[in-house]
Amino acid sequence: MVNKPHEINHAHVAALHPSMRYNESEDLKKWQKKARKKLNELLGLPFERCDAAFKLEFSKRHKEFTEYRFIIQTEQGYFLPCHVWKPKIRGKLPVMICLQGHAKGMHISMGRAVYPGDENVYKNGDRDFAVQCIRQGICALMIEQRNFGECGGNERGPQCYESSMTALLAGRTTLGERVWDISRAIDALLENFCFADKKRIYCMGNSGGGTATAYAAALDTRIAAAMPSCSICTYKDSIAPMKHCACNYVPNIATYFDMSELIGMTCPRPYVIVCGKTDEIFPLHGVKETYQIAKRYYEKAGAPDFLHLVIGEGGHRFYANDAWPVFNSLTQKDI
Repeated sequence: MVNKPHEINHAHVAALHPSMRYNESEDLKKWQKKARKKLNELLGLPFERCDAAFKLEFSKRHKEFTEYRFIIQTEQGYFLPCHVWKPKIRGKLPVMICLQGHAKGMHISMGRAVYPGDENVYKNGDRDFAVQCIRQGICALMIEQRNFGECGGNERGPQCYESSMTALLAGRTTLGERVWDISRAIDALLENFCFADKKRIYCMGNSGGGTATAYAAALDTRIAAAMPSCSICTYKDSIAPMKHCACNYVPNIATYFDMSELIGMTCPRPYVIVCGKTDEIFPLHGVKETYQIAKRYYEKAGAPDFLHLVIGEGGHRFYANDAWPVFNSLTQKDI
């Protein structure tokens, strides 16, 4: 009997023990510093910084919030469109970076239908993150992730494959590009919007947006709390055994880390893992395994209560009613 090549490779991934998993005899902060350096290397970061060339394209008052649309240059020749929604509240406000999943664009996070079927996407899966943020009294920052919407997608959806594969030829990754854009968007936010509280920059996303949230929170310590959904799982149970978009893959990462280590790089900052009980592409048993390993990091950091797992009664979507009360309770505590 001849095994299929994919079965052989999946077996290799399943047999790996991440070589840079935290050893409890280590100093946790030293491990985090070492781990972030390696993760940056695996993602192909850092890129060369350039002038942001910030341009405010418009501001518009709505009934419940004011909207700002701006463009920034995140690397030479690449311009990132962003939107900020500010609720009608005075003073310094928290800001949630809202990352749409593997969808047609950031308009999904804003609860806006651009293409047929969009309304079902955000309404049936609680994916209108910006709308939810305004209701919570939180500003929302939306960025167009690479290969989605205005940055490479179209009415049929994301166009990740060619860009992701080509990036690998240059030692880059799509996840690295997305993390870089998130960090540069935080720079622009803090430099140009006086209402943003630099101590309360949060990040959330579903599916591919949750994946970007996990990597960004691991590397950018300005992200004070994270809420990834339907994206946290062991590599052996999700990314390796089934078909995912090319944008999920980071060469050689499983030899060094699993997703539990990304959470370990984020601790002790508040972290809410959201998942669906019947999610077929991020199976619950892999989510629970990741959570149990990640708990050790938070326990070592003396912050066991700052990591929570929220399990929704359904599949691959966000669970607003279950997740927001947990997130709000954590971000109101003192670390």
